[in-house]
Amino acid sequence: MKIVIIGGSGLIGTKLGKKLMEAGHQAASASPKSGVNALTGEGLADVLKNAGVVVDVSNVPATLYGSDGAVMEFFKTSTSNLLRHEAAAGVKHHVVLSIVKCDELPENGYYRAKLAQEDLVRESSVPYTIVRSTQFFGLIGGIADAGTKGLQVRIAPVLFQPIAADDVASAMARVSLDSPVNGTVDIAGPEVVRIDEFIRQNLKAVNDPREVVTDPHARYFGSEVSERSLVPEEGAQLGQTHFADWRKRSTFQAHA
Repeated sequence: MKIVIIGGSGLIGTKLGKKLMEAGHQAASASPKSGVNALTGEGLADVLKNAGVVVDVSNVPATLYGSDGAVMEFFKTSTSNLLRHEAAAGVKHHVVLSIVKCDELPENGYYRAKLAQEDLVRESSVPYTIVRSTQFFGLIGGIADAGTKGLQVRIAPVLFQPIAADDVASAMARVSLDSPVNGTVDIAGPEVVRIDEFIRQNLKAVNDPREVVTDPHARYFGSEVSERSLVPEEGAQLGQTHFADWRKRSTFQAHA
């Protein structure tokens, strides 16, 4: 089966393509690097020929971060183009990667854009599955940086269940090979922790001098969060990789 991966040259897309090819499927990596641009529509008609499944793991260019309007426009335009071309090509399953609880943090511009993307997918004629993931292990440093002022990191004491990128790719592969659910599937890591303690321990582990201050009103990328804002409800599919093991492998790979 031909499976087209939109954003195929990115972190998740690269891992996903490898997993699908190892399973014997034809995985077509589609990104501006390969001449396919969902934002402009360039190359979509050609790459979608004979495709049974499209998996959208694309993300906004780094230059657009910080501009809520530009991020919204990116996801709405690229998703509309993609779904229109999929319908014309007879694609049977559209899979998109989104974020757990993105509908509960309206002050976060990126989350609003992902929710708008989800709405377009739901309204399309193409059968679909929306995969909502918790935060990736590799984004933890950015979370700490976003809460930093001087040498203090202000973090709310809420629950956190991050996941390894490899486990995200595995989940996306499973979903892409299953029938569309025309609904949402949540994925998360195997461990539930308190985010302030988690970041405190990890800054200490890398000898980062910043002090983590537990602040119930600290905002998470602009949004005030409640205890369960960042974790899925019961029934989520859980990854197998624990953070301690991921960090050991990442440290080894970084120095190999």
